[in-house]
Amino acid sequence: MGVQENGSGDVGLSNVPLGSKNKYRRMDSELNDYSDDDLEVVPYKQTQQERSSSTRKYVFACAVFASLNNVLLGYDVGVMSGAIIFIQEDLKITEFQEEILVGILSVISLLGSLGGGRASDALGRKWTMGIAAIVFQLGALIMTLAPSFQVLMIGRLLAGVGIGFGVMIAPVYIAEISPTISRGSFTSFPEIFINLGILLGYVSNYAFSGFDAHINWRIMLAVGILPSVFIAFALCIIPESPRWLVMQNRIDEARSVLLKTIDVEAEVEERLSEILKAAGIGTEAGETQEEKAVWRELLNPSPSLRRMLITGFGIQCFQQITGIDATVYYSPEILQTAGIEEKSRLLAATVAVGVTKTAFILVAILLIDKVGRKPLLYVSTIGMTVCLCGLAISLSVFKGSSLGIALAILSICGNVAFFSIGIGPVCWVITSEIFPLRLRAQASALGAVGNRVCSGVVAMSFLSVSRAISMAGTFFIFTVISGVSVAFVYKLVPETKGKSLEQIELLFQKDRNWQEEEVEMSDTQQLVQQKNASVDI
Repeated sequence: MGVQENGSGDVGLSNVPLGSKNKYRRMDSELNDYSDDDLEVVPYKQTQQERSSSTRKYVFACAVFASLNNVLLGYDVGVMSGAIIFIQEDLKITEFQEEILVGILSVISLLGSLGGGRASDALGRKWTMGIAAIVFQLGALIMTLAPSFQVLMIGRLLAGVGIGFGVMIAPVYIAEISPTISRGSFTSFPEIFINLGILLGYVSNYAFSGFDAHINWRIMLAVGILPSVFIAFALCIIPESPRWLVMQNRIDEARSVLLKTIDVEAEVEERLSEILKAAGIGTEAGETQEEKAVWRELLNPSPSLRRMLITGFGIQCFQQITGIDATVYYSPEILQTAGIEEKSRLLAATVAVGVTKTAFILVAILLIDKVGRKPLLYVSTIGMTVCLCGLAISLSVFKGSSLGIALAILSICGNVAFFSIGIGPVCWVITSEIFPLRLRAQASALGAVGNRVCSGVVAMSFLSVSRAISMAGTFFIFTVISGVSVAFVYKLVPETKGKSLEQIELLFQKDRNWQEEEVEMSDTQQLVQQKNASVDI
C-alpha cells in the first residue's frame, strides 16, 4: 500500500510524492521542526498554569476569610426580623421601641465605620477585622442574656460598632489583595456572606420559633456568636494588604504578598511600582509633596476627589434609600399587611425571601468581571423600580386578596433578587475601587457611614411612615427613589471592569465623560493583551 521499511528500521511512505502540498508528515521530521527553546515552552506553560491555579485558590481563601465578619451583619439583619416578634411579646416593648431597637444598629455602626477607617490605616486591614469580630461578639452575648430592653439596647450598640468596623474594611482589603482580572468577583464576596447570614437568620427564626417566647429569641441571637471561632482561625491564615504594607514602607513584605496573589512574576514588579507611585513612595514628587491630613483633604477635596466622593457616597446611599432594609427587616409585617396572618407562614415566607436573595448574588459573582459593573447596575436599579411599584400596587389595589398576597411575595422576592444582582454587591466593589490609596480606607469609611445612616433612617422610620401614609404609599416613595438611582448610575458611575486600582484613579483626574475615558482604557488594555500574546508566541 506504499508503506515500506527502510534499512534503518524507520517506516516511510515510498510512493507518496513529497512536496509542499503533501499532507502526510513523518513524526520524527515534525519533531525536528521545533527548536530546543520551543520544547522548553511546554514545561514553562505547565508551571505557569499550576502557579495560576495556586494563586486563584489563595486569593479565593483570603476573600472568604475576610468576608466572615459580614455573616454577622447579615445574620443580625435576618434574625432580628423574626426575633423582634418574640422580643415584643416577652419584654412588652412598644412599636417605637421596636423601631429604635431595629434601626439603632445601622445608625451606631457609622461610629464603627469612621473608627474603622482610622484603625485600618494605623493597625492594618487584617487586625481591624479582628477588632470588629470581638466587639460584635461581646454585643451579641449581652443581647442574648439581656433581662430588659435597656440591657438589650447596650448589646445592640456594641454590635453596631463591631458591624461598622467590619462592613467597611472587608471590601477594601479584598480589593487591595485581588488581581485586576477577578477583583470584582472577589470584592463581591462580602455581599454574598451578608446574604448567607440573612438566610441563616431567617432559618434560625423558623427553626426556633416553636420554643417558649422567653427563650426562643435568645437562642436566635446566641447562634450569631458561633462565627467568631472561624474568624479567629482566619486571622492566622490571611496576609496583610500589600498596599497597606507599602504605606508603612514595608516594601519587601508587600512584594512577598503580591507574589502569592499575582500569576505572572513580571507583573508583580509592575504592580508594585504602580502602588509605590500611588502611595508617593520612591518618587521625587512624593518626597517633596506637602503632606495633607487625610480628613482635611476629604473635607476640602480637589475636583477629581470630589467626583470620587459623589460617586462613592451616592451609590452607598442609593443602595439603602431604595428600601432594601425595610423589605428585609419588616418582611413579616409587609406580608401581614398583604393578608398572611399565621406566624409560621410569615416566617416560612421570609425564608423564601432569604433563599432568593442569596441565590441571585451568585449570578452577580459570575457576571461582574465579564459584563462589567454598569450593566449589572442598570439591570438591578430598573428591576428594583418595577418590583417596588408592583409591591405598592399589591398592598393597595389587591390588598387582602389571594392575588395580592401572591403579588406581594413575588415583588419582595423580585426586589431582593434584583438588589443582589447589582447594587447590593457592586456598590461595595465600586467604593473599594475608586479612591486613591492614601485615602482609600477613610474615604470608603465615609461611604459606609452614608450607607449605615440611610439604613438606620429607613429602618427606624418605616413603621411610623407606613402608619402615616400607608405601607403602599411608602413603597411608592421607594419606587420614585429607585427610578432616580437609574439616572445616577448613568451619569456618575464609571465602568471599572478590567482596570487596576491605579488606572481607575486616572478616570477621575480628567474632566471628560466616562465613555471617552473607558474607550481609551479599553484600547490600552487590548494593546497590552496583544503584546502579551505576541510574547507567548
